[in-house]
This record gives sequence, structure tokens and C-alpha cells, in this order.
Amino acid sequence: MKVGIVMGSKSDYPVVERAERILDTFRVEYETKIISAHRTPSVAEEFAGGAEKNGVEVIIAAAGKAAHLAGILAAYTPLPVIGLPIKSSTLDGLDSLLSIVQMPKGVPVATVAIDGAENAALLAIQILSLRYDELREAMRIYKESMEREVMRLDAEFQKSH
Repeated sequence: MKVGIVMGSKSDYPVVERAERILDTFRVEYETKIISAHRTPSVAEEFAGGAEKNGVEVIIAAAGKAAHLAGILAAYTPLPVIGLPIKSSTLDGLDSLLSIVQMPKGVPVATVAIDGAENAALLAIQILSLRYDELREAMRIYKESMEREVMRLDAEFQKSH
């Protein structure tokens, strides 16, 4: 199982790194690349077109501003693509979010929140869990631990109020 993580710029890495940490926790292999939809479109086409052959099963595409990377990759692959909008200095990431979420019919891209790297990785894991039982079980355990933690925090809160 392998996730391809593509970011439009090195400046996106502090956000992308959070997705890598989640994938590491679940022991999911990944490769991270910098590919610009606008500056290296032929590289984007080559990556997306060959991703499946290269063992990639899900793609996370992180980009800011015009953020066309996820859509470009989705146009060239049958694999699921998850768009990760990166907060930019111009419009606080709203430009990125809208660029990713407003895809034309026939070119779907799943989209997470602005800077939502953790959810991008978790969604990739859930997609992979359709094929890999061990990931489905790990996700089940992860969700149960989140529930226990919220219940613990609520109990502490109730005692103090």
C-alpha cells in the first residue's frame, strides 16, 4: 500500500509533514514530491499517469493559491485524489479551497479543510482500508481511542464544574 503525496512548493511541506506523521503512525508507505501544476505540467502528467504502475494507490495533492495540482493529477489518473488546500498569504487559503473543491463534472477530487493534512492522511488510510483489513482494524482502534479521550476529557470537565 502506498500513498503518493505531491505538493506544489517546498513551502507547503510544514503542512504536508503532518500528513506524513499520520501515515507513519499507521505504517503506510508514501513518497513525497514537489510538482507544480503550472511550472512543471508535463511532470505532473507523467507522475499521475504512471502512479498506478508505480504502486501508488491514493494521491494527496497539496497546493496553495490557484491550487490546480489536485485537478491536474485527477485528470490523468483513475486513482482517488485527495486535495489538500494550503493556507496562502493572499486569501487565507480560501482561494486554494475553492480551486480544489470546484472541479468540473467527471474529474472528482475529494477535498479536506484548509491545512487539513491529518484528515487528508486519514481519508487516504480509510480508502486503503477497503483493500487492507489491517488498516481497517487500525482505523477502528484509532476512532475508539479518540472516543475514549473525549469521554475522559468530558469526565474531567464535569468534575471541575
